[in-house]
Amino acid sequence: MFEAILLTVITAATPLVIAALGELVTERAGVLNLGVEGMMIMGAVCAFATAHLTGSPYLGVLAGIGGGALFSLLFGFLTLTLVTNQVATGLALTILGLGVSGQLGESYVGIAGTKLQPIVFPVLSDIPFIGRVLFAQDLIFYLSIALIIGVNWFLFKSRTGLKMRAIGDNHGSAHALGISVVRTRYLAVLFGGACAGLAGAQLSLVYTPQWVENMSAGRGWIALALVVFASWRPWRILAGGYLFGAVTIGQLHAQAFGVGIPSQFLSALPYAATIVVLVIISHNRRTTLINTPASLGKPFVPDR
Repeated sequence: MFEAILLTVITAATPLVIAALGELVTERAGVLNLGVEGMMIMGAVCAFATAHLTGSPYLGVLAGIGGGALFSLLFGFLTLTLVTNQVATGLALTILGLGVSGQLGESYVGIAGTKLQPIVFPVLSDIPFIGRVLFAQDLIFYLSIALIIGVNWFLFKSRTGLKMRAIGDNHGSAHALGISVVRTRYLAVLFGGACAGLAGAQLSLVYTPQWVENMSAGRGWIALALVVFASWRPWRILAGGYLFGAVTIGQLHAQAFGVGIPSQFLSALPYAATIVVLVIISHNRRTTLINTPASLGKPFVPDR
């Protein structure tokens, strides 16, 4: 029983971890992209449609990544090239993504999806308790772990990651040192969009292998809060993602067991937990301010 619950928690947490990792890299470069929800839902519809048409969930995963990345390029063009307000543009991107995905996915409502099957490791998957949890998961779960390790190494061990963090801390000084601020930010935004698209693909190919309008259900906003919760540290995102995933699954099991609490309140628990976490973080403003990229959300206009 506990093993089955843990498996569902992992499935619920994986899209949060992936989307939050992408946003973490974006914010480390000094860009605030509030369009994560829109990119996730675009990734979900692109992944579902491609998997349905081709019969290959792996092509669906690639389409989901591409859908999120292309949508993020629109955000990058508006905010980095045309220097529009990042907050307003991100909100508009979310609204646009929800509308466009609903239109694209209209003909797929009610159609059975192509599920991404787990990758089973012989012998290892037979280990009691941890076998199915760690060695019989889908491809996107393993990608999420690889992304955690890769992003942590990139940001804190690589020269390019150091340059990106320098841009996030002070884009003016980074530009004076010859670092291409706009190009680096474009790449960060593209990576964030690809991760959001991959998270969306997980929703429509693994978590709920079907297309439902607005199936991201606010997970993009939770991912944004998760970045702050993790203090812009990759490994903390893993812990925070599974915490939020446990809350999400916990309310579903509470409803199934007939807990004497209104179902509407239980359904709101993951979002209420997000608000509580942000309130707690706000009480420790010193730590938050130290870890926040100083150039976050600030436009950069290169010398002409």
